[in-house]
Amino acid sequence: MGDLSLTKTRMKEGVWEGLLQREGEEDAPPEITVTLDEEPISGVEVIPDRAGAWVLRVAVPATAIADGVQTFLIRDKAADEKLGSFTLLAGEALDDDIRAEIDLLRAELDMLKRAFRRHCLETM
Repeated sequence: MGDLSLTKTRMKEGVWEGLLQREGEEDAPPEITVTLDEEPISGVEVIPDRAGAWVLRVAVPATAIADGVQTFLIRDKAADEKLGSFTLLAGEALDDDIRAEIDLLRAELDMLKRAFRRHCLETM
């Protein structure tokens, strides 16, 4: 069996997508499992794209959207090896996260810019 590689292409409208490619001659679609907290999830599709390549689509279940960090593990079932993963981050658990801090700083900077521009216009 050839080696599989997985490349993320996008996440849109609650569906994570990636491109699966196999080195070698085998044309059979790979068997992929996606787990969250060691439990398999449904809504996983492997769609033929071109010779030796498939589009992997993973519908993120609504139950997985919650506060904190949710990590999905993508595995090749036949070879029992990890191909990749993706993570969702949400909620109050991330208040101390650096990205949340940067977003807050951006919002405050925008507010200060508006106030400064208004001040400049009023003092002219």
